[in-house]
Amino acid sequence: MKEWINALFETKDLVRMGHHQRVEDANLGLGWLYYALARILRPSRIVVIGSFRGFVPLVFSKALADNGEGGQVWFIDPSFVDDFWKDPSAVRKFFADFGAHNVEHFLMTTQQFAVSEKYRSLAEVGIVFVDGYHSEEQARFDYEAFRDLLSAEGIVLFHDSVRVRTSRMYGPDRLYEHRVKCFVDTLKKDGSLQVFDLPFGDGVTLVRRVGNPAA
Repeated sequence: MKEWINALFETKDLVRMGHHQRVEDANLGLGWLYYALARILRPSRIVVIGSFRGFVPLVFSKALADNGEGGQVWFIDPSFVDDFWKDPSAVRKFFADFGAHNVEHFLMTTQQFAVSEKYRSLAEVGIVFVDGYHSEEQARFDYEAFRDLLSAEGIVLFHDSVRVRTSRMYGPDRLYEHRVKCFVDTLKKDGSLQVFDLPFGDGVTLVRRVGNPAA
């Protein structure tokens, strides 16, 4: 595992974007949580919405490969920040270089994906990771698009979820506020949900339905 992490961190962009990673001790930061959840839940399908350079889909891919049960990561990103995800062959090579052969990328928004044949074919999702456009409205759409497809033990994770801040991700002339926290705050008022914040890095929030799936 340490060898894989060291290879991952040779790409400097995979140490960015607020997941609390640290190169010196091959520390995945919050990535350990992502990896552990995929190993514990052993889902057949994980959906990742948005990723600057693929850190989260790569960590989930590694976990599912280590499970040895053929699980897949469906990665939704329209590549609005730059052209990184636009060339399908380059995307496949990028993931393959890290041994991630179980990632399928969809060059589209969640809104576009939600009216696609692939979406209609989804039976169940074990983990949904929301890290796309960080407005309150988009976080709500991303959540509601997959809420009813979650398995009984399924978990939704929201990144950049513990504070409101201004983002320059799309350039200095396209500033906008990260307001995922505002949507997460509404979920905390829903008695049917368990909602738990981890305020490390840019923060991540776990959301799951109340109840014991084993029961």
